Amino acid sequence: MNDPKGSDTFVRGFVIIASAVIIIAGLRSAQTIVAPFFVAVFVAVTLSPWVLWMTRRRVPTIAAVMIVVLVILIVSGGAGVLVGTSIDVFTRNLPFYEQRLKSEAASLLTFAGQYGVEIPEEGLLGLIDPGAALSFAANLLSGFGNLLANAFLILLIAVFILLEVSEIPGRIRTALGRPDATFGWFGQFAENLRKYLAIKTVVSLATGLSVGIWLWILGVDFPFLWGLLAFLLNYIPNIGSIIAAVPPFLLTVIQLGWGSSLLVAIGYLAVNMVFGSVVEPRYLGRGLGMSTLVVFLSLLFWGWVLGTVGLFLSVPLTMTAIIALKSKPETKWIAVMLGSGEKE
Repeated sequence: MNDPKGSDTFVRGFVIIASAVIIIAGLRSAQTIVAPFFVAVFVAVTLSPWVLWMTRRRVPTIAAVMIVVLVILIVSGGAGVLVGTSIDVFTRNLPFYEQRLKSEAASLLTFAGQYGVEIPEEGLLGLIDPGAALSFAANLLSGFGNLLANAFLILLIAVFILLEVSEIPGRIRTALGRPDATFGWFGQFAENLRKYLAIKTVVSLATGLSVGIWLWILGVDFPFLWGLLAFLLNYIPNIGSIIAAVPPFLLTVIQLGWGSSLLVAIGYLAVNMVFGSVVEPRYLGRGLGMSTLVVFLSLLFWGWVLGTVGLFLSVPLTMTAIIALKSKPETKWIAVMLGSGEKE
């Protein structure tokens, strides 16, 4: 005799999985539209405390939003000019840099051979392309440049969200119908997300400035560009800061030699130890409620779905998914599996 309850559970599970697959496929297909929208939402979330702070002091909402947007435009506009020029020059010189890196790798193999360490040159260079890291950096920065091409759309969406930011909580209460039982989760999520983005932005900015100044002191080409790369990749948990250090290290090998490249590595290590291992954990703690494995898998998943933008938004997007899963008793177990394992 068939169990109707078990059959219903199977059908419900199948429908949920099929729906998730369709949604993910749709997000990936509409990547060019969805990615700017997600960026705009998180920009609005990051800027909303400033808007709310001014509105509480009787500044009209429109004026508060315009002031915040104007400051962002001035800062990003000046940075965009410098970055665009640096990216253009670096991209044009990329073939030369790659050729020089191959020559340096061949010289290193010859040096090793003098001490009895025999490494087949063709085999090593066939497996490891020393110019791949520079190419990756160029592609990553180009992807960021493509995102800036949608800056007007992103800013426009963010402005409309900010204009209604004070009304959003009331609308959510009305929509949910049970504010006491459900809205608390949303309030906690919004606060955690704002805290995460604010602290991460400040720490990333300090990391990028420190790295850029250190490279400028050492005389490495494009210090502002590498500082920007360190700032951006610091949003990628665990591996971002490591990836950011590789291209300037290799460029220093070409430009200034192995001694200066060692100083570059020491500088990156010191900066990331101070900001990544001391400052950031002190203020963020373990409030994200995500395990290290989930953070890494979210990088892979959102990077596949949304491209470069997905890498930077992987943690906030996964936090959104976890908080949504927690709000329903039927899916709370999935949120527990994705969490850090700490008791709430």
